[in-house]
Amino acid sequence: MDRRWTDVALTAAAPTAWGTTYLVTSELLPADRPLWSGAIRALPAGLLLLALTRRRPSGAWWWRSALLGALNIGAFFPLLFVAAYRLPGGPAAVLGAAQPLLVAALSVVALGDRPRRPVLLAALAAPAGVALVVLRPGVALDPLGVAAGLAGTAAMATGLVLTRRWGRPAGVGTLAATGWQLVAGGLLIVPLAAAVEGAPPAPEPAALLGYAWLGLVGTAGAYALWFRGVARLPVTRVSVLGALSPLTAATLGWLVLGQALGPVQLAGFAVAVTAMVVGQLPGQPASCRHQSPAGPSRRSASAPAGSSAAAARGSTNRWAAAGPAAYDSSSIQRTSSTVQPSPVRPAISRTSRRPTRVSSS
Repeated sequence: MDRRWTDVALTAAAPTAWGTTYLVTSELLPADRPLWSGAIRALPAGLLLLALTRRRPSGAWWWRSALLGALNIGAFFPLLFVAAYRLPGGPAAVLGAAQPLLVAALSVVALGDRPRRPVLLAALAAPAGVALVVLRPGVALDPLGVAAGLAGTAAMATGLVLTRRWGRPAGVGTLAATGWQLVAGGLLIVPLAAAVEGAPPAPEPAALLGYAWLGLVGTAGAYALWFRGVARLPVTRVSVLGALSPLTAATLGWLVLGQALGPVQLAGFAVAVTAMVVGQLPGQPASCRHQSPAGPSRRSASAPAGSSAAAARGSTNRWAAAGPAAYDSSSIQRTSSTVQPSPVRPAISRTSRRPTRVSSS
C-alpha cells in the first residue's frame, strides 16, 4: 500500500473510534453526567501520555498547548454535549459533519492553502450524505442547540487548522503533543463539570469499562492518530474523514441496537463514503500541470550565466518529477542547443593544443 494511503487509513481510524462514543455512552456510562464523562475521558488519557513520553511544553508551547487543548477538547466537549442534549442526534451529527467547510475557509486565511475543487465538492457532499443517514422528517430544532453545535464545530475546526500551522516543537513526538492538549482541555472541563453536575459519579464496573474504552481508544489513541494525520496530510482532506464518526455510530446502532436503515440511509452512506474517497485522491502535480515540454529550455537560455549550474539542477529535478517521458531525445537536443559558453570564462577551442586541467570538484 502507498504510504499516503497508509496515512489516510490510520487517520480514518480516529473518527471511526469516535463513532463508538454514542453506543458506549448510552449503554455503559451513567446518565446525565456528560461533562464529567468528557473530563474523565480526556484528563486521565492526557496524564497517561505525559507519563509515557516524559515531555513538558517549553516557551511558547505552554500557551499554544493550552489554546489548542481548549479548542479541541475543553470547549469542544461541553459544546458537543449541549448540542446533543438540546438537539436530536441527527441534526447534531450534521452540524459536526459540516466541519470540512469551515476548515477549508480557515485554511485559506491561516495557511494560504486553497483546496482543490474535488476536495471542496467532497466537503459539501460528505455532510449531505450524513444528513441522509441521520435526519428524520419532522425534526424540531432548538436555536440554542444549533448555536452550540456550530460553536463546537467551529472550535474544533480552528484547533485543527492551528495544529497544522504550528506543528510540534523540534524533537517532540505526536504522543507528547497530544498529551499536552488532553491535559489542558481536561483541566478546563473539571471545574465546569463540578459547578454544573456536582461531585463525579460513583464508579461502577460497566462504567469503568466504558471510561477505559473511551479514554484509551477513543481519546488517547484516536487523537494521537488524528493529529498525526493533520501533520502529514492536507488539513481539509483530514477533516472530510470526520464523516466516518456519525456513519460508524449509525452502523453500530443498526448492528447492536437494532435501529433501522432504509434505502435513503443506504444512499446517504454511499454518498458520504464516495465523498471521503474522492477527497483523498491525489491531484496532478503542479510541475506536470503547468510545465510545457520546452519550458526548461527557454528558462535555461534566458538565465544569467552565473545561474547556469542551478538552472541545470532545476531542470534535472523537473525531468525527474515528470517521469521517463521527459528524457526523450528531442528534449535533450533542444536543451543542449541552448547551452552557451559563459561570458566570464571563455570557451576553450577544440583545436587548442594547450592541455586542459580537469578539476576534481
